[in-house]
Formats: sequence, structure tokens, C-alpha cells
Amino acid sequence: MDNLVQLAMQNVNFGAIMPSLVLTCFGMALLLVNVFSPRGRTAHVAWISLIGIVVTAVVSLGAWNHPTAGFAGSVSLDNFATFFNITFLVAAGLTILMSDDYLKREGYPIGEYYPLVLFTTAGAMWMASGTDLMTIFLGLEVLSISLYVLAGFFRRQERSNEAGLKYFLLGAFSTGFLLYGIALVYGSTGTTKIAGIVDYVKTFPDVVTSPMMIVGMLLMAIGFLFKIAAAPFHMWTPDVYEGAPTPITAFMSAGPKAAAFAAFLRVFVLGMGSLQGDWTAVLWVVAVLTMTVGNFVAIYQTNLKRMLAYSSIAHAGYALVGMVAANAIGRAGILFYLLAYTFMNLGAFAVLVLAGKEGEENLTLEGFAGFGYKRPLLGVAMTIFLFSLMGIPPTAGFAGKFFIFAGAVKAGYVWLAVIGVLNSAVSLYYYLRVMVYMYFKEPTEDYGWVRIPAGAAISIVLSLIGVLYLGLVPGGVMEMAKAALF
Repeated sequence: MDNLVQLAMQNVNFGAIMPSLVLTCFGMALLLVNVFSPRGRTAHVAWISLIGIVVTAVVSLGAWNHPTAGFAGSVSLDNFATFFNITFLVAAGLTILMSDDYLKREGYPIGEYYPLVLFTTAGAMWMASGTDLMTIFLGLEVLSISLYVLAGFFRRQERSNEAGLKYFLLGAFSTGFLLYGIALVYGSTGTTKIAGIVDYVKTFPDVVTSPMMIVGMLLMAIGFLFKIAAAPFHMWTPDVYEGAPTPITAFMSAGPKAAAFAAFLRVFVLGMGSLQGDWTAVLWVVAVLTMTVGNFVAIYQTNLKRMLAYSSIAHAGYALVGMVAANAIGRAGILFYLLAYTFMNLGAFAVLVLAGKEGEENLTLEGFAGFGYKRPLLGVAMTIFLFSLMGIPPTAGFAGKFFIFAGAVKAGYVWLAVIGVLNSAVSLYYYLRVMVYMYFKEPTEDYGWVRIPAGAAISIVLSLIGVLYLGLVPGGVMEMAKAALF
């Protein structure tokens, strides 16, 4: 017994989870701060949350090129995890910056909102750094439970309650698929460690043809595809995105989606690379279906949040193209694209946060008429974000799509890249339509309620810097993405 305890203590390495540990400590401290804070005063909680994010980012960057493993090989803080950690922290930071004034406007100045965002981010970090299927599952549960609460945060609004309930029920259902898939893979290989699965497949190559292994792989894929909102597992997305608080909608479209891609890449590319011939064909179909469904259904949306929800589905399809390619430029392109998408999508949502009235009933195409004339600076910012979402140079969206499609072409998936480009052309219609309403329609409102608080302004400026920097000089970040590959 003493030897077992000693072995367990030797395997504990808190350095491998230090970024998420720091963020979790800040989250728990904020729960105590909320207890002693006057009701309705949350600005200090928001700024402390931002301090926690900055400190965590510094700790994460300190691990670059200094990989650390811990907990008997269940967690690895390598470059791959570090790159994704920065993406999660960018998404969380921009979300918090745009949230405080918004929550007060909507009548929900509740301090617990911010610890929940931090706990969601910590769960995402565990998913990215997990090298054991159970660690990834633990991270997914921490992330999901916090998001269920955040999606239904406006408890007196029927649509927010609907969003929280739908996300909870369908999320629990998809988690069951993932867990059952993990169980079948464990039954086939006798381990849940990704490295152990790789070694077992090398030793017993016939296991790749085992029905149990194949079904387990498919069930795990369904769980991950649900989290990234890939078709046909996307049906929850528009209702949840529309009903959730707008900053949380922005956060869900970037942070948790990136976490699901991180786990997906680590499990399938690293752990099940020998089965690539089986899952690549499936992902080819899923990528095409996801891009096509997302873009064509977005055309018919008049609610801007629902439009961006379907847009996020299409962007998940673009990222899946890089996973189908499964070469260095394709996989690095996914990392680059997810970071770029975080800046451009959260920037667009930050403008919507400012443009919305209380209750946000005006976040429609008609409600956006003339916005560019009445609020020219916000109009220009929104235009840049929409150009990036379209993939127009010299923005981050163009660079991201270029790398992903280049990876597909290099891997021989020319038609997949062509379909991706054609889908990008389709997306021009509904993105440009927003700009037409902003600049070429007579305003029905004077937008006198629009205020630009410091937090939201910083969020938009940082998003603009990210979009333009990644578009104009993408080489440095792309090299980091390549260095992050396992």
C-alpha cells in the first residue's frame, strides 16, 4: 500500500495543470468575493477575472517549448495544449470585457457569471491537455456544466430557459455517446491513455478491424462532432445561440468549439492515426455537409444571432477540411483558423452587444438598418469583422481559409477544397446583406441607446488588432501553430 501511495505521489505534477489550476483558484476566490460584494455591483469581479486570465496566459506561455507531463501520463502541457490555452483565454477575456455593461442593461448584474466563465475555460484547458480519454471526458463535463448554466443565465426569460434546457438535454445525450465510445475503446485496447492505445494498435494491428473498436471510434466522433456543431449534429445550435446571453453565444462559438477540436485532434490524429483511412472518408462527408448546411440555411435567417449561429456551423466545416487533410499544413491551419475565428466572431458579437436594446428584440436585419451611418465607428468595425468571416484579404479569415484549403490540396483532396471555396462564395450573400442594411437602408432608429463602455471598446479594438494582424502578417502565428503539432 505504501508503494502505491508513493508511486501516486511521484506521478503527481501540478506543473502539468498549472494554467488551469491558476484559473480555477481565481474562479473559487471570486465566488467568495461575490459573497461579500454589494448586490448588483460586479465591475470589480469582472476586472479581477481579467487579471486571472492575464496571469494564466503568462503561466501558459511560460510552458512554450517546455513540455510537462503529469498524473501518470494523463495530462501533458505541451505546445499543442499551450496554443489552445491561449485561444481559450482570448475568447474568455473578450467575453468578459463585453459582459459587464450588458448584464446590467439586461437586469442580471450577477457576479457568479464570471467564475462560471473561468471554470468553463479551465475545463477547455483540461480537454486540450488531456492525454487520457477520461481526462478529456472530465474536462468536457466541467466545461459543459458551466455552459449549461450560462446558456440559461437569464432565468426570467423564456428563450434563455429554453436554450439552457435544450443544451443540457442534448449535451447530456451526446456525452453519453462519447462515454460509451470510450468504454468500447477501453474494452478493445485495455487502456484509456492515448499513448497506450497507439502502442496497443502497433502490437495488435488486427484490433483496427474489430467491430468494437470501430463502433467505439464512431461513438466518440459523434460526441466531438456535437460539441463543434457539425451537421447533422448541429440542430441545437441556432436555438441555444439565440436564447443565450449574447456574450455567452460569442464565447460558445469560439472557446468550447476550439476545445472540442483540440480533443478531437489529439484522440483521432494521434491516438487513432492508424484508422485514418476509415475516419477520413466519414469526415469528408461531414465537412461538406456542415459547410453546405451552415451556409445555405444562414441565407434565410433574419435574426442576426441565428445567422451567426449557422455561420459558426459553416466555419466548423471549414476547420474539418484541415482535419480531413491530416497533414502538417492542414492541422496547423486548424489551430490558426480557430484563433482567427475567435477574434473575428467575438468582435462581431461585441458590436451586436452594443447595438441591442434591452431584450435584444431589435437584433434583426431590419433593426440593423442604417446602423453604419448612425454609429460609423462601430459600423466600420462590424464591416471588417464581416469581411474576415467572408474570407476577404487582408483579414485573418482569408489567411485561415488559405492554410486549410492549401492543406487539403496538398493532401490530394482538391474537390474538397473546391467545395470549401464555393461555400465561402455562398456566404458572401448573407454577410454582405448585413452590410447592405447597415449602409443602404433608411434607418428606423436613431440608436440613441448605444453606449460604448470601456470594456466593450477594448474588446472590439483587441479583436480588430487580432483580425488585421493575423491577416497581414500570419507567418509568425502559423509557425507557432506548426510548432504546436504533436
